[in-house]
Amino acid sequence: MRAPATDKRTGDAAYLRDLGRAFGGALLFCLPLMMTMEMWALGHAAAPERLLVFVLAALPLLYGLAHYAGFSARRGLLNNALDTWVALGVGFVTAGGLLFLFNVLDRSSLAAATGQVSLQAIPAALGALVARRQLSADTGDGDEEQVSYPGELFLMLAGALYFAMNLAPTEEMRLIAYRATPLGTLGLLILSVSLLHLIVFEAGFAGQEKQETPLRAFLDFTLPGYAICLAASVAMLWVFGGLDGHGVHSLVSNIVVLAFPAALGAAAARLLV
Repeated sequence: MRAPATDKRTGDAAYLRDLGRAFGGALLFCLPLMMTMEMWALGHAAAPERLLVFVLAALPLLYGLAHYAGFSARRGLLNNALDTWVALGVGFVTAGGLLFLFNVLDRSSLAAATGQVSLQAIPAALGALVARRQLSADTGDGDEEQVSYPGELFLMLAGALYFAMNLAPTEEMRLIAYRATPLGTLGLLILSVSLLHLIVFEAGFAGQEKQETPLRAFLDFTLPGYAICLAASVAMLWVFGGLDGHGVHSLVSNIVVLAFPAALGAAAARLLV
């Protein structure tokens, strides 16, 4: 008679442990942005429609991470959806609490405060969802499934977006793009592709045991991966206003410069998740 009650208490304790780990992951992942002055200002300046698109577009990304990583060991459509919304809630609580403690949250305007918290909550939610892989020693419990080729590309997208998200709002990134020469931009593009290829091939992505040649890895992962990095860079620059008022050369330079850290994030994503 006591077994069901004991199992329930054990399950509740495990979920509370997972939830605490999710807050830890959220804190680790959002701190770089949380302590960036440009992000505080963007909460005021960013167009509301861009913030709305940013949050809504993040939902399928968070759901995918809940499926492949997740802060708990539960899986399935319903559990993935629940973990997604819980992680989003963890992100908003973490972001709002820290901005309040840092005394940078605009308490005079609800719209501005909502914008500030929303921008910070998404990277915090990403951290919450990968916390079990990064902050737990008991992930080898056999619950991970083999990641398919589309899944590998999705994880590359998640890594690219996270790295691009951290640097897109900074003035330093735009200054580098402004100072870059056409030859320097081309060199950075070649370096990005080369590093992406080297890390991907050495990381042992799914399917490489059957495609052992560097050429196959280049065609199957590196080229699609860099295209994903470019798309992620364009998306983040658009959200943070980095595409506004630029000529063609400046646009290309900004995208390629941001795609450099995005490529590193895409390549490392399989190691992190």
